[in-house]
Amino acid sequence: MSAPTPLGLLLGFAVLFVLFRLLERLQPVARRTPLRRPGLLTDLAYWIATPVLGHYVVGFVVIVAVAAFAHVTYGRIAEHEIMAGFGPLSRLPGPVQALGMLVAADFLGYWVHRLFHRRQLWKFHAVHHSSVTLDWLSSVRAHPVNDLVSRLATTLPLLALGFAPAAIIGIAPVFALFAILLHANLDWDFGPLRAVIASPVFHRWHHSTDPAAQDKNFAGLLPVWDWLFGTYYMPPGRTPEQFGTATPVPEGIAAQLIYPFRRETPQA
Repeated sequence: MSAPTPLGLLLGFAVLFVLFRLLERLQPVARRTPLRRPGLLTDLAYWIATPVLGHYVVGFVVIVAVAAFAHVTYGRIAEHEIMAGFGPLSRLPGPVQALGMLVAADFLGYWVHRLFHRRQLWKFHAVHHSSVTLDWLSSVRAHPVNDLVSRLATTLPLLALGFAPAAIIGIAPVFALFAILLHANLDWDFGPLRAVIASPVFHRWHHSTDPAAQDKNFAGLLPVWDWLFGTYYMPPGRTPEQFGTATPVPEGIAAQLIYPFRRETPQA
């Protein structure tokens, strides 16, 4: 698998920077994120580390797990057979498979996201919620364990269902960009579609410090899961103002990577 090159990462970051700075110009001046803001250096470090960790570490573990699962389930198979999928679902047209995978992955992602809000895994996910200035730059602030578990928990069930992994590859960058958009400093709620597709306002409530918004809006694409399971929160005419977590996550990427593994000091 080809590695992300420094030049490619730099060009991609530059395009995103220009795009979101232009979009943010649509915001009132008081709501625009200053270029120098709290946590900037930490988030820039994640923009360097996350693509590398995701490609080499997380990507390697996911591929090994998928190959092992396929071998145990289906016997000795070639790499191209893994990518082609198995069973009736793998014979559906590519766009149909992609749509089915997106819905299934979003459903699985909803529950994995809720799982990371439970006490056992929260410290890994708290790293993502530690941003007090939420914008597109903070979208990649995520602990590798959070990323790894989330990918495995969605990839393996999809493989077990028989979907072809190759069906999703072409549109994966589109949804990566959508995840960045959800964190952007934009007061977009998509109007009449606010309950149909996740928006920046929808996800920003998830990061809000407002007590009424705690443990709400877990979906990454389809708010229907939050509707069905009682975690939907979109108060009309309001947008979240403050972000972060009461969990004492340290600043700086090195300290944050170590943080979930540290034992809590007992209170005197």
